[in-house]
Order: sequence, then C-alpha cells, then structure tokens
Amino acid sequence: MARVSTYLNFPRQTEEAFTFYKAVFNSEFTSHIARFGDMPPMEGIPPTPESDKNLVMHIELPITGGHILMGTDAPETMGFTVKTGNNIHINLEPDTREEAARLFHALSAGGQITMPIQDTFWGAYFGSCTDKYGVNWMVNCANK
Repeated sequence: MARVSTYLNFPRQTEEAFTFYKAVFNSEFTSHIARFGDMPPMEGIPPTPESDKNLVMHIELPITGGHILMGTDAPETMGFTVKTGNNIHINLEPDTREEAARLFHALSAGGQITMPIQDTFWGAYFGSCTDKYGVNWMVNCANK
C-alpha cells in the first residue's frame, strides 16, 4: 500500500533524537535499527569507517495519525553536511515502479537529482532529488 512519510537527517544524533520522539509519541520502532555497519560491501564505494559503523542508517517510528517518521545519520565521512534545509525529505512510497519513475522524473524536472532512481541493496527502486522549489524528495518503491 502506498504511503507518505517524513525523513529526517541528523549529524550523528539520530538514535538520540528518535529515542526522544519515541517517548514523546509513546510509540515503538517498527523494526530493528539498521546501522551503517550492516551495509554490504558495494563496488565503487569505500568501506564504512569504524567510527561510522554504529551510526543509524535507517529507523522508522509511527507518530500520530498513521504518519511515519523516518531518519538517518548523515556522516560527513560519506560526503554529507547536515544543515537546516537539507535535513528533511518527503518520502514517497508508491505501489509500482512505473509510478515511482513517473513521480521521480516529474519532481526532479528543473531541479537537482541527488541519487538517480535505481535498484538498491535494501530491495527497493529508489531515487532522491531536490525539486525546482528547493523541496527535498525521496521516492522508494519496495521490490515485490
């Protein structure tokens, strides 16, 4: 089923922030916390530094009204610089690859692609972009 969520980036504070949000919303994480150390080796990508292996790669927390809050640490060793404006994305999860591609290409037109839409190691067809108005989007279609 398609859904929309909010994705937050933190400079090495994701677990702390989400523990806080968990208490505020009296909720539980939907699954285990995925860490950068869990990421498999990938061709052309340097290995994860020891200092980053325990950082949060992905976390999900239902908050209110069926909304899902997601987050990640954005390590500077991987080229990220978190600042106000790039620390939040609207995450779209369409039901089909076709709809994912349509949404991605429409949103990225005239904007900037930060990750081309493609198959990923986590089993999804994924891409991210900033639209021509400066809004950050992620499109993530789980492989069926």
